[in-house]
Amino acid sequence: MKIALATWNGRISPVFDVTRQIQILDIDNGSVVTRREESLPGTDPLVQVERLAELGPQVLICGAISNPLANMLTARNIRVLAFTAGDIDQVIDAWLKGTLPNPALSMPGCCGRRRGCNNERGRWRNGQGCTKGRENPLVKT
Repeated sequence: MKIALATWNGRISPVFDVTRQIQILDIDNGSVVTRREESLPGTDPLVQVERLAELGPQVLICGAISNPLANMLTARNIRVLAFTAGDIDQVIDAWLKGTLPNPALSMPGCCGRRRGCNNERGRWRNGQGCTKGRENPLVKT
């Protein structure tokens, strides 16, 4: 499996739409086999999607992302795991352990840093951003 992580200064980039760097990981049997840095060109969403699709990941792990860009990636069969934050190595470790999404690695303001995102009934919504009682449209499975 190949995953992409939007990066900035050793952490998950807070906004994918303006991300210029990604890490591409090839994962086999629960271990990272290869890991490399790649650049994304400009801020044109179509160019960003094309470049990422050329690199071939099945999953993109990123911070915030606009709905149009998330939908374009999904149309290219790239699953988007949005609203993720934290140190790259911690995020990779959580992915390998199968614990993403994870409230400890959710973006501040997306309800994941304190007690979890609560909907109107006070229940946790799987760490997939702040859903407030509705499904998160940016987590595509």
